[in-house]
Amino acid sequence: MAFENSESTTDQPLPPRSAKILIAGGFGVGKTTMVSSISEVPPLRTEELLTDAGFAVDDITGVDRKTTTTVALDFGRITIDEELVVYLFGTPGQDRFWFLWDELARGALGAVVLADPRRLDISFAAVDYFERRGIPFVVGVNCFTGGPTYSPGEVRTALDLDAVVPIQPCDARHRDSTKALLLTLVEFLITQVAPADTVTCPQNS
Repeated sequence: MAFENSESTTDQPLPPRSAKILIAGGFGVGKTTMVSSISEVPPLRTEELLTDAGFAVDDITGVDRKTTTTVALDFGRITIDEELVVYLFGTPGQDRFWFLWDELARGALGAVVLADPRRLDISFAAVDYFERRGIPFVVGVNCFTGGPTYSPGEVRTALDLDAVVPIQPCDARHRDSTKALLLTLVEFLITQVAPADTVTCPQNS
């Protein structure tokens, strides 16, 4: 069997590495909007119209004008450079679709938990989910028009967050704001990586 000349393969570009990030949070916090604002490809959406039957089981307090809901996932892609592609997966918000979260979280490096300052309590479930599974996350406080304003300390206390969890205001409608929040997550992930083991060479006598 003939082997290929090593010189002919060294110049071949390596396929880009990929990273999986989740965009999570309660119903109506802006997950679909965030994925759409940053994705370089037309985002995949699995939205359906809210129906009268759903009103009996879905809490739409504070988002009564919302007419659609994600029933499976939102998907988007960002190419950071020729070596790294980031895939974004938005989770469904209603309790009855949370059984999908385990599949979506498989292989995820980290997550963004979006919070609505008008309804901070609906973010508890997402925070608890990632804390229990040891998945690093940041909290993005989505700035809704006319919504209340809280300091990061107030949000940290309200959501009972660890001191290390980054909290950042954002506007999910705008690409630059979403990009800044994702960069905060990437920087946080870097700090969470344990340093590589080092080998100390013995000194010559």
